[in-house]
Amino acid sequence: MPRLITTPTRIPVPGGKVIDEHVGRVTTGTDAVSVAHMIAPPHWDEPFQTPAFDEVTLVLKGSVIVEHDGGTTTVTAGQSIITHAGERIRYSTGDEGAEYVAVCTPAFSPDTVGREE
Repeated sequence: MPRLITTPTRIPVPGGKVIDEHVGRVTTGTDAVSVAHMIAPPHWDEPFQTPAFDEVTLVLKGSVIVEHDGGTTTVTAGQSIITHAGERIRYSTGDEGAEYVAVCTPAFSPDTVGREE
């Protein structure tokens, strides 16, 4: 039976980024996939990570900058990027910040993100 998600769960994170999880481990108890709406301020960044999940990032507004072993890719509104499990990556935003949707398979978990300190 279909399940309507009327209110996402806001996941607290430092740095002014907003994460609203619609589907995933927290909101629906789903391990296979997570879907989150994100808003990150201008010049937001996070440490490098080597996640144990694939992630599709669909940028709605602004730009998301993805640093990876092959260089740096800037993803702008209307574009998307897929990163694969086991790749070392780092996300940040440009001058306008960014609004985007992240889809992770399997679902995002702090235990499987592999964030460097």
